[in-house]
Amino acid sequence: MPDTRRITGPESSLSPYTFSADFTATPTQPLNNGVRADGRQEKQHRPVYLQAGLITQARGSAYAEFNRTKVICAVEDFQMQGQITCEVKFATFSCQMRRQPVQDNQEKDMSTQLLEALEPAVCLHKFPKSQVDVYVRVLENDGSALSAAITCASVALADAGIEMYDLVVGCTAKLHGQTILVDPTVSEENAPSTGAGKPGGQVTLGLMPSLHQVSALAFHGDVDFDVLSQAVQTCQDSCQKLYPILQQTLVKTVTERMKDT
Repeated sequence: MPDTRRITGPESSLSPYTFSADFTATPTQPLNNGVRADGRQEKQHRPVYLQAGLITQARGSAYAEFNRTKVICAVEDFQMQGQITCEVKFATFSCQMRRQPVQDNQEKDMSTQLLEALEPAVCLHKFPKSQVDVYVRVLENDGSALSAAITCASVALADAGIEMYDLVVGCTAKLHGQTILVDPTVSEENAPSTGAGKPGGQVTLGLMPSLHQVSALAFHGDVDFDVLSQAVQTCQDSCQKLYPILQQTLVKTVTERMKDT
């Protein structure tokens, strides 16, 4: 007896990315004559687009684009004990390989790191009977997803009217030997290392720029301490450069809301 509850489909299929002109599934060398694959210099960040208040049903929200890495965040709150929770989830279509609907270990780890980055910035003592829920969805992943989530969630919290000590700006750097690539794409993250005896690594930093305090630091890999220290400083410099963009985004959103009232 045929199973009428299932939709008949082909036995095999090809990913639509196969037919894309800019398909980047194969890792490439990070630098070619000092220039990265997308034309940037080593310490140059991708173009940033930020918009707050995009989701009208949420208390606060933000949308961020770092070129082809796209993240959206919503913030909700309700009465309970004072705390903040974070959940990071990749949309099933966000990566070149289809993601599962159920949260996997990578997403759980990113949720924990996001919480560690945001918790020091939120004035939790101001609302002892409230819980703030932060939901991040990665709509498209072209690298540096965690740092994009930190930046986007920070703007969403401010848009929700949650009192904070400072905004948190995220930045990721990929280390290839002595080379430090700021805001790496997914092909740069997967590129083989060129460092002799040192496979390199990747560092993600969360910074409160006006206070000049690091709220989170995540690293994996194997590099010399001097290189890691330089990468952390490079991430801090990049966060300071991105900080005015977050401020301008929130000012623009508040100004537009005041005009509508």
